[in-house]
Amino acid sequence: MKTRPWALRGMVAAALTAALPLLQAQTATDAVATPVSVDARSATTPSLNAPAAADVNYRISPNDLMVFDVFGVPDMKREVRVNATGDVSLPLIGAVPVAGLTAQAAERLIADRYEEKYLMDPQVSLFIKEFTTQRVAIEGAVIRPGIYPMAGQLTLLRALALSGGFAPYADINQIVVYRQGAGGAREQFTYDLDKVRAGQEKDPDIRSDDVIVVQRNARRAALRDSLFSDILSTLNPFK
Repeated sequence: MKTRPWALRGMVAAALTAALPLLQAQTATDAVATPVSVDARSATTPSLNAPAAADVNYRISPNDLMVFDVFGVPDMKREVRVNATGDVSLPLIGAVPVAGLTAQAAERLIADRYEEKYLMDPQVSLFIKEFTTQRVAIEGAVIRPGIYPMAGQLTLLRALALSGGFAPYADINQIVVYRQGAGGAREQFTYDLDKVRAGQEKDPDIRSDDVIVVQRNARRAALRDSLFSDILSTLNPFK
């Protein structure tokens, strides 16, 4: 027995009509969860674009980009990049080896160089703008999973923003951060992004070599798969 074309079209339309409200509701839920942005209701959650300072124990590495300044001498301010040999080139004093030093130690070394011949009690500051040797991996239900360089100190919200937001059916209440702890032991931390956005939990710091995993919400994904399975069965009633 053959099904007439107009009858088949009618069955397809009926199946889509029945499934559409559920799909729309599911899509609306995803749309709320997808953007990685600061919740406007919480003034305590930091902006994704806010500058971040380096950890005090961070050691300068080749290719790091730094902002150099001397208080009271505005013409000295500039961005300088550490070269492959670990030096920065500065006005008057030339190359200064800074790789392996903390920012504070590099400031003291540079200040001593200027004080030897050119300035009296110079107040030198170094702000590390880009950490080119540090990386963070972001995996799972995000738009652009991958390995990203850490340009400045990252928090969880800032790191997730690098990946372009969440993929459909992401579970933002179970975001896992894996970290290499002391002695090589692997540590695991789980965060609820809704609580972070609302200021109920601190936006946690992300360290170099952390792995952030955004899981899929299994229940919502199963509901989607079930809906599409029902639609396909309707399209092929003689299977």
